Amino acid sequence: MIVREYEKDEVTVHKVPLYLMGGMIAISVLLTASVTLGFLPRQSVPTEARAAAGVEPAQERTLKFFDEADGTVRIEDGVTGEVLARHGQGEGGFIRASVRSLVHQRRIRNIGPEVPFTLTRWENGELTLRDPETGVNIEITAFGSMNQAVYADLLPARTTDKDAR
Repeated sequence: MIVREYEKDEVTVHKVPLYLMGGMIAISVLLTASVTLGFLPRQSVPTEARAAAGVEPAQERTLKFFDEADGTVRIEDGVTGEVLARHGQGEGGFIRASVRSLVHQRRIRNIGPEVPFTLTRWENGELTLRDPETGVNIEITAFGSMNQAVYADLLPARTTDKDAR
């Protein structure tokens, strides 16, 4: 009987990495089950937490987003049609990604772009982009201060008590 070289090679995997991976999977399953079954507290849902705390909108603006032929994204006020911003190719990546997800939700429900999205700054400083047609919210604040600033620039300038006098 002739034994070929490749038949002699035995592929072995060390047991320690396998035990560690198995442990990570077990911990993930246990943590998920403990939250689902109520043993660990569930993280709050921002809309529910704001409602429970009585946080009201401080500013709102409706927004429409348009893709232009050259790849630029144009953002307009949903009521006046005023152009608020333009982001050329390679710019405005966060705005493109967040709006793309909202538009996708509309597309799968056969909803057109007629109704504008709503950008809300809450009394606690958080920002939310909401699609009133699908009810889908994007908590802009969750994506960091730089991304929050991009959307905050789309809101009308805030007036202070000093400005009002």
